[in-house]
Amino acid sequence: MGNKNLKTNFDFEQELEKCKDIEDVTGKDGLIQRMIKVALENMLTKEMNGFIGREKDERSNQSDKNYRNGSYPKTVKTNFGDVTIHVPRDRNGEFEPETVKKFETTSTGLESKIVSMYSKGMSTRDIKDHIQGIYGTEISPSTISNITDKIMDEATEWFSRPLSKVYPITFLDAVHFKVKTDSRIQNRAAYICQGINQDGYKDILGIWIGENEGAKFWLGVCNQLKNRGVEDILISCIDGLTGFPDAIRAVFPKTEIQLCIIHQIRNSLKYVASKEQKEFMRDLKLVYRAPSEEIALCELDRMSSKWGKKYSVVIDSWLNKWTDLSTYFKYPPDVRRMIYTTNSLEGFNRQLRKATKVRTIFPTDEALKKSLYLVTLDVIKKWTSPVQNWGQAATQFAITFSERMDLGLGF
Repeated sequence: MGNKNLKTNFDFEQELEKCKDIEDVTGKDGLIQRMIKVALENMLTKEMNGFIGREKDERSNQSDKNYRNGSYPKTVKTNFGDVTIHVPRDRNGEFEPETVKKFETTSTGLESKIVSMYSKGMSTRDIKDHIQGIYGTEISPSTISNITDKIMDEATEWFSRPLSKVYPITFLDAVHFKVKTDSRIQNRAAYICQGINQDGYKDILGIWIGENEGAKFWLGVCNQLKNRGVEDILISCIDGLTGFPDAIRAVFPKTEIQLCIIHQIRNSLKYVASKEQKEFMRDLKLVYRAPSEEIALCELDRMSSKWGKKYSVVIDSWLNKWTDLSTYFKYPPDVRRMIYTTNSLEGFNRQLRKATKVRTIFPTDEALKKSLYLVTLDVIKKWTSPVQNWGQAATQFAITFSERMDLGLGF
């Protein structure tokens, strides 16, 4: 089979004679740029010939066979400047050229830019309009989705990667989103686990998509952490969800639980009359800011005497949960600040909400997880230093949990 439809009328010597200076050779629309254009277009034509199985002017007897459908312009970055070429396309849209790959090797690095914009929370239609306005290239929302879908395999691998044997601290919480399922809009919970490793660096250990937050699902999350190599967690910081501590202890029986004090305070104030909240909080601060657990219990007893009859639900909640609310009293102030609240994870959750706020509804669970994965990669790039005062915390853990150091904390 010949290549009679290739551009063979480029005469180098004749074109060279037209050049009067170096700019005519290497400059914009110069000899070298024209040579590159011809070479790339010929290579693309050869690829299309092989893909279609015939040259441009040949016809097939099979009416249902794929065929050429014109071309589209594309600007390619080269060492000699930008060169606009025409890339052939087929009727079925199945041709994937290797010489100049779709989106990926254009002068604008379009594919990586699309993924970056998606990770910043832009919707597919916003990205489409942005690409059209800036680059003059029309890309459908479905094409943008196909580009971002390519990272799902990578996301699945990343979220199932092996983990360290021991994490001194983990934070577990859920963020809620709306997902369209079976033509109905449903609330979905993104279950998130953040860990602080043996060197004091934060990491997101996993994100799981499920129905509304529940202890049963958290039990599954803990089992998956164990299946991925986690053998022990020293302290786990969680909210006050009923059954949550038991779910963790079922998988990691030695783990100390610290219920989030901030969550407990917020839930308490829901039951206190607004006119009395200021006074109530003054008394409550004497409890959770006490220098020791003994003093905290004394202050809680005073609160019970003062407020117990009026707000028995609140006082009983503190008393019933005290074992898991008071864990942080065992440690000095630097460690207390790390574990008494899940604010570390809530800061990450706020970034998830910020990046996804333009997408009020996700079409599928997979679309939600894809978006959260891209945002996660963007956020954790900034976690380049250990958490503050990690040295002091590491020393405390080495002494307090000395029997469990052999698992690999390495202090």
